[in-house]
Amino acid sequence: MNKSVVIREIEAKDDKVIEAIIKRSLEKHHLDHEGTAYTDPQLAHLSTYYNERPKDKYWVIEVDGEVAGGIGIGVYDAKRSICELQKLYLAQKAQGRGLSRELMKTALSYASMHFKQCYLETRHELETAGRLYEKYGFRLLEKPLEGSEHTAMDLWYIKEL
Repeated sequence: MNKSVVIREIEAKDDKVIEAIIKRSLEKHHLDHEGTAYTDPQLAHLSTYYNERPKDKYWVIEVDGEVAGGIGIGVYDAKRSICELQKLYLAQKAQGRGLSRELMKTALSYASMHFKQCYLETRHELETAGRLYEKYGFRLLEKPLEGSEHTAMDLWYIKEL
């Protein structure tokens, strides 16, 4: 069965669905606490948050008209032309189908047009994500870049764009 897959920029109508996908994913890995995206003040209104920042973008992926996940790019260090890959999450039923790779292509293509490097933070429990990042050329750092807000993260990656 062919599924219709569409990647588009986030809209206000997507906010509640994306918030739920992110929270459920973090809960599944016992990461529903301070220092993770779970407590980000903008989580309930990602469309507003990303749309208010000229270089920041967040995309959702729809499968057969239903939002199944998303990914973001945000300015991390404008002076050094570093962006951050943010909030790559998929609904559990959408995992294992190559959708993360499609989201990564979209985000990194955009990032390469506007930045020199892309940074990200994650946790060791999210092994599948770590493998995905390494596949896309991210290299592991020994410590977070200065300015990191997600204090519970224990793996940091960077990629030359």
